Amino acid sequence: MQFSPTKIQEVLLIEPNLFGDDRGFFMETYQAQQFSRAGIDVIFVQDNHSGSKQGILRGLHYQIQHTQGKLVRVISGEIFDVAVDLRRSSTTFSQWVGFFLSSSNKYQVWIPPGFAHGFYVLSEWAEVLYKVSDFYFPNWERTLLWSDPTLGIKWPLLNGENPILSEKDANGTPFKKAELFD
Repeated sequence: MQFSPTKIQEVLLIEPNLFGDDRGFFMETYQAQQFSRAGIDVIFVQDNHSGSKQGILRGLHYQIQHTQGKLVRVISGEIFDVAVDLRRSSTTFSQWVGFFLSSSNKYQVWIPPGFAHGFYVLSEWAEVLYKVSDFYFPNWERTLLWSDPTLGIKWPLLNGENPILSEKDANGTPFKKAELFD
């Protein structure tokens, strides 16, 4: 696997080694020793699987306590995946990075604790798998407003139309009022 730092050093884009022939392919999506050598020395406690229609935006979610690191990949379709640095002590505080993840490119992204995470579905259907480093605690979950102008996330919205949102995501907290990490 190749682990590449992004403009936010702790967020890593991961490209697996793909072994394929006319029968199909094989790849490792997680291998503890390789991840540890890349600085991702966590124990994953839960796997999540999400399916969404085109135009759906999920996020930007985070837990203010029981923070979660996430290892995200797409097994069907394509998404634009975003991580926002919410750590006040970070030199990249309030910055975001985005990636096109798809079943075709097979990339993964590591988003460490202290970040908000969300994605927008570009294909007709997408299925997203992600491992997390702590359990889901709904009372600690927070939602950052996906369209906050302070953040200036450049979502690749299809035909410039607003995304389809849950009520929770539509009513996300503006960045300037959000609970943040030290």
